[in-house]
Amino acid sequence: MNIMNTVNSSADIKRLSDEELNCLASELRSFLVDSVSKTGGHLASNLGDVELTLALHRVYDTSKDRIVFDVGHQSYVHKIITGRRDQFGTLRQYGGISGFPKPYESNDDAFIAGHASNAVSVAVGMAQARTLLGKDYNVVAVMGDGALTGGLAYEGLSAAAASAEPMVIILNDNTMSIDPNVGGTASLLQSMRIRPGYIRFKRWYRDILSGFPKLYAFNHSVKEWMKDRLLPVNMFSAMGLNYIGPVDGHNLKELESVLSLARDIRDPVLVHVLTKKGKGCEYAEKHPEIYHGVGPFNAATGEMSPCGESFSDRFGIEICRLAEQHPELVAITAAMSGGTGLDGFAKKYPKRFVDVGIAEGHATSMSAGMAKQGLIPVFAVYSSFLQRGFDMMIHDVSLLGMHVVFCVDRAGLVGSDGETHHGIFDVSYLRTVPGMKIFCPASFPELEAMLETAVSECSGPAAVRYPRGGECDYHAFHPERETVLRTGTDLTIVAYGTMISEALHAADELQRNGISAEVIKLGEIGGNEYPLVMQSLSSTHRLLTSEEVCAAGSIGPVLASEATRMGIVLKSSFLNLGEGIVCHGTRERLMQDHGIDAASIAVAAFSLCGDRNNGG
Repeated sequence: MNIMNTVNSSADIKRLSDEELNCLASELRSFLVDSVSKTGGHLASNLGDVELTLALHRVYDTSKDRIVFDVGHQSYVHKIITGRRDQFGTLRQYGGISGFPKPYESNDDAFIAGHASNAVSVAVGMAQARTLLGKDYNVVAVMGDGALTGGLAYEGLSAAAASAEPMVIILNDNTMSIDPNVGGTASLLQSMRIRPGYIRFKRWYRDILSGFPKLYAFNHSVKEWMKDRLLPVNMFSAMGLNYIGPVDGHNLKELESVLSLARDIRDPVLVHVLTKKGKGCEYAEKHPEIYHGVGPFNAATGEMSPCGESFSDRFGIEICRLAEQHPELVAITAAMSGGTGLDGFAKKYPKRFVDVGIAEGHATSMSAGMAKQGLIPVFAVYSSFLQRGFDMMIHDVSLLGMHVVFCVDRAGLVGSDGETHHGIFDVSYLRTVPGMKIFCPASFPELEAMLETAVSECSGPAAVRYPRGGECDYHAFHPERETVLRTGTDLTIVAYGTMISEALHAADELQRNGISAEVIKLGEIGGNEYPLVMQSLSSTHRLLTSEEVCAAGSIGPVLASEATRMGIVLKSSFLNLGEGIVCHGTRERLMQDHGIDAASIAVAAFSLCGDRNNGG
């Protein structure tokens, strides 16, 4: 029996019998393991929410109802059963479907979802729009329990309760985000064991008295009496949300019944669903953190191909070495200890390691407090997630000149996760933080040297930004602020980080075609003073920059402006990622498409030097 191939919409799910639904759940799990083993992707979380997704489609119609996922780690089944099954072999591949919900892909995807904790806020906005515009559709937010470690989730929950808008919030509780959940919220969820009896009473009570408003008001005290006795106080009910749960997240009949009940209450309702991450796949159940996000692997055994050493790995080794020298050093992560290379530090120095959960803003302010009292906080965080700490970087870290070290992982293009995860905005905002030193290593030895400088020599805020994965084919050691790697007379090419490899390859191509390019590597990109670059430009009068970041706040215009201030007449070309909306695909292909690879640099240089034999 192959039920999956007959399903392309919520309507198709509604037509299935109980037996067919259970068969479909099994087929979906097999399909997920087989497909993700070939393309890579988020496996364990999607295996865990198969029944929940099917139940949602039984109760709602995603072609009109709005189901907002909190991060897309749990949206694969939704994609498969809404017409994208045959495209799943292109998951996260260039030109293929995304690993996250994308409204441009399908109307069934209500909203983009790449960063955690925002789903309830988005859903409240949709519910209010529905009311103000007089529309008729349901609104649901599906959030993981990991999202509750982020402060935005509580802003959304508070607003949902205050709005009184009919909406349902699904709390998919599998005790995990990427790493196991931490903090008071995780402990709270473990203690909550409340059944839906009170909610059924409330619905019956309201329906019976709906035609008698005075009696309803008079008997409100009865409702409160029942509530106090049937529903122990918990955080959600105390906020004003109707709470149902916990519900078995792998029991389709119970899920469908409870979701129907929650929908019909016509008030803000939170449904607490218990699921198992990796459900149905032995190795994913046993190691959900390993099979959260994976590359291609052996579907039968779960075995993965070994990866080479990454910048994150080398950072993890170096921060442990620095911790031996600096007993006041502490390492901080926001639910990414494995991804940022801090697992070893956490084992070796457990009292000096802090995982704050998905709370980058808190981590930044906490780091400022630590620094104020004499510690050296090192916050390892993905570039795209550090965006959430920008306010605190200025207000709490910069204004007092606190010595906080931000280790900005995944800087630049990250490939298959796409536009929600590319680390291409950090240069723009880090350069606006007063006093911030920004280091850009291009090799492992430079990472080690720059990290030591940031920890041991800096007195104010410092950031060390490095890419996902390992070294490029540049392995040299030049940690200086500016370094002339190659002399030339016709133009000046400036790059930083691993982009220096592309610049050097372009210079080789230019040399073969009779153009002499001077290549300057920037080890730091804070401030406006670049004497070696200015010295070079005073001779070549041609500037070409190539940066793996968005155009806004890129270094190219800064250098050109400084040259103009110094009276240097200049021709310039700035290669970058434009407005910064970059799809998913391999880094190499994306660099080609956006014109920042070696071949594109060479083409731009040829154009810039086109008049060099005519007195230009």
